[in-house]
Amino acid sequence: AILNGEEHVKDIEYFTTLAGFVHKLLTGENVLGVGDASGMFPIDGKTGTYNAEMAKKFDLYNKESEFKKDILSALPKVLGAGQPAGRLTEEGAKLLDPSGELESAIPFCPPEGDAGTGMTATNSVAAGTGNVSAGTSVFAMIVLEKELSAVYSEIDMVMTPDGMPTAMVHCNNCCGDIDAWVKIFGEALSCFKIEKPKYELYDMLYNMALEADKDCGGVLTYNLFSGEPILETAQGRPMLIRKPDAKFNFKNLARSLVYSSFATLKIGMDILTENEGVKIKKLLGHGGLFKTKGVAQSLLASALGVPVSVMPSAGEGGAWGIAILADYMNNKEEGEKLYDYLNNKVFASYEISTEMPKDDDADGFKVYIKEYINGVAVQKAAIK
Repeated sequence: AILNGEEHVKDIEYFTTLAGFVHKLLTGENVLGVGDASGMFPIDGKTGTYNAEMAKKFDLYNKESEFKKDILSALPKVLGAGQPAGRLTEEGAKLLDPSGELESAIPFCPPEGDAGTGMTATNSVAAGTGNVSAGTSVFAMIVLEKELSAVYSEIDMVMTPDGMPTAMVHCNNCCGDIDAWVKIFGEALSCFKIEKPKYELYDMLYNMALEADKDCGGVLTYNLFSGEPILETAQGRPMLIRKPDAKFNFKNLARSLVYSSFATLKIGMDILTENEGVKIKKLLGHGGLFKTKGVAQSLLASALGVPVSVMPSAGEGGAWGIAILADYMNNKEEGEKLYDYLNNKVFASYEISTEMPKDDDADGFKVYIKEYINGVAVQKAAIK
């Protein structure tokens, strides 16, 4: 906004994330969890708060703008997982429950967004672990042992809720095209007076994907409803492309739709593994893409070359993750780390389903992703 010369800049008192904004409405506290805060301004891993050196540079370069505050004075206070972050005020209680039945003074943990809550909900806060959240958008959070050696426009550096450096590969598009095709299949069946619940249509599509040709038989789809920074596209054009001799059938279309949902994620992940040598021990999947047991999970494991696990809570999202963080703040023992708390008290009895990479699926995906990258030129031409 400063670089664009936007008029409102001179009036800014503070800025925060959506989670931080809601938290302030409910508690009056202008604070953020370290994970969410790291998405606003870089965090110094040694101090656990904003990077002072970078703040000085920001203020130095910003001297001539209409934004007259020091950057640190406009940012929320940073809190780590387990620290108290205020209590529900009477005003906040009335905002949630105008009837007045809800009482104030409920303790709050530091607010986190989808990234931090997703890491918590999948027990992915230790170095070498990661999670893939797949729904409307898809992102992978990989917890690192050390900072990256270079800056990559495709990768955001953030933090776990307890302050571990984390590389985030975020893609704007994931399940949107699958949803659109499922709607079409449902409408087609309705024309024949066949009504099926939506979950059965999704299960059918995902399970048929497992029976398809490993490379989708030359059927190529782009799930792009909006721009995708990893592909350097500012807009989206959902597409189905095939050559005249492609093996165009329902199974291959289904598998192509699943492959397409994490194709851009694969491109971003390759930067971490190939350029930076990041070793990923395991990934936990959660979100709508993983609700049908074993399908997207299995194909993603082969595409990324990493074991992918799913827990019974795979369909749960950030709301459950933040509830766990609140529970940690309320019930942790003296000196108990978030990692130990999750392992010993939350996930100890959880049944975990793990899919290992399969060579034939991996080979098929390599063919698909090569065609996918080649076809981005068609996507860009369509935008023009």
